[in-house]
Amino acid sequence: MSEPCAARGSARIGIFGGTFNPIHQGHLRSAEEVAEALELDRVLFIPSARPPHKDATEVEVIAPARERLAWVEQAVSDNPRFEVDTVEVERSGPSYLVDTLRAIGASCAPELPVFIVGHDAFVEIGSWREPETLFTLAHFAVTTRPPVERGSLGDWLPECVRGEIQVAEDGRSARHRRAGTWIRLVEITALAVSASDIRTRIREGYSVRYLLPDKVREAVLASGCYAARPPLGQPAREKVK
Repeated sequence: MSEPCAARGSARIGIFGGTFNPIHQGHLRSAEEVAEALELDRVLFIPSARPPHKDATEVEVIAPARERLAWVEQAVSDNPRFEVDTVEVERSGPSYLVDTLRAIGASCAPELPVFIVGHDAFVEIGSWREPETLFTLAHFAVTTRPPVERGSLGDWLPECVRGEIQVAEDGRSARHRRAGTWIRLVEITALAVSASDIRTRIREGYSVRYLLPDKVREAVLASGCYAARPPLGQPAREKVK
């Protein structure tokens, strides 16, 4: 687990959680742009051990948590503002965000962390564990890509918290009436990179060069986590070099 926030003083800490299956350039660029926009001192990448909303099936292959953790560590190693926190990998059971925010928040007190989440995930937050509590444990940076999705924060908030959160007239920011936590939309560069596409390309034998950091690409391919077995006597199209 990374150094407690209290040891860094009153640093503003961002939390970037996810399956990272695998981590790719879009994740890294998103975190970088949010850190700049909100003047974050650190961004903690927190790989999920057991994502509650995803199942490892033949269609949705999830690489082992320790493999994904190692890839994230490799991906962020050259950015002094990025760190990795192993709290969810080390914790048993499903990786619920509310548990993670409680753990990170305890080490950051009295500061609150900033949870970085994509718009697509944010609109589903009502189905997560204790959604009402989530909005009191952290600030939220909701990332969108141009053109910004139609609607506003008021449209995307789960029904259970709408009475607690005051949304600005422009729909791009909001504040929790009791907790004082805030939510902000952060527009980031549109990069056509997705983990699902990367997994498909690897499975079908196509190149993923430039979609992943080079050292991560080599580790992912070497792991064989996403590769389908090629026909007998026929090698995969992309090999580790």
